[in-house]
Amino acid sequence: MYKIREAKQLTDNIYLMNVEAPRVAKHCEPGQFIIVKIDEEGERIPLTICDYDREEGTVTIVFQVIGASTLQMAGLKAGDAFADFVGPLGRPSELIEEDPEELKKKKILFVAGGVGTAPVYPQVKWLSEHGVKADAIVGAKNKDLVILEEEMEKVSNLYVTTDDGSYKRKGMVTDVIKDLMENQKKEYDLVVAIGPMIMMKFVCLLTKELGIHTIVSMNPIMVDGTGMCGACRLTVGDEVKFACVDGPEFDGHLVNFDEAMKRQQLYKTEEGRAYLKEKEGDTHHGGCGHCGGEK
Repeated sequence: MYKIREAKQLTDNIYLMNVEAPRVAKHCEPGQFIIVKIDEEGERIPLTICDYDREEGTVTIVFQVIGASTLQMAGLKAGDAFADFVGPLGRPSELIEEDPEELKKKKILFVAGGVGTAPVYPQVKWLSEHGVKADAIVGAKNKDLVILEEEMEKVSNLYVTTDDGSYKRKGMVTDVIKDLMENQKKEYDLVVAIGPMIMMKFVCLLTKELGIHTIVSMNPIMVDGTGMCGACRLTVGDEVKFACVDGPEFDGHLVNFDEAMKRQQLYKTEEGRAYLKEKEGDTHHGGCGHCGGEK
């Protein structure tokens, strides 16, 4: 069992947990993910690592409630435990394989959308610890959905934007990229974008025009995490890849986002049905003809 040392709610539906997992903490690197199971009968849930402490033997995860299993996870408290906490899985960020001295010569921009701030944070933190202070854009729908702002401010040059203008800037993350480059005359050698699929798609369309190499994380379409289910199959250039074993990070300019988003939609209806059944319990009888609750 893997004890939860800390559990807290960051927003209405985003939660942070610090979990005792010494073996994972000892070997994990930024960009990798883990798989959790609440109990023996539970669903396997892949989550990108948000932070880790090798000395304490802990790993921090951040997740958003989108289905029945994550709803159950949200109910766990400090002192509770996961049945399984497997990892690290996937390939680490390509940044940690580069010479720190060479990285210092690069101008790097991170773009995070919503809960995507969680997997961006360990990469930015790792760079900061190696003498590289990157620029970072964090975008959210509104002020209440901005997460890890204080943590990000300590390790990056942070720019926060909200869709509705309720906090800091108003606009999309792509608007901030344009402002930084056109008005503030900044130049970048690399962009790392992690967040909703549609956000990563439009960041890549912009950076392709600007000629900036861009890395994205395809964690949003992962299900099993081991390559067995095929749910995270995607096309990268002229090759078929699996996000969980070949990624989760890929060259964003080669990813077929339209195909990936169609695959992602296939699972949303089932997730929604399971979520309602878990949320409403015995009061959920279906009857709408769409959710399958009447069967």
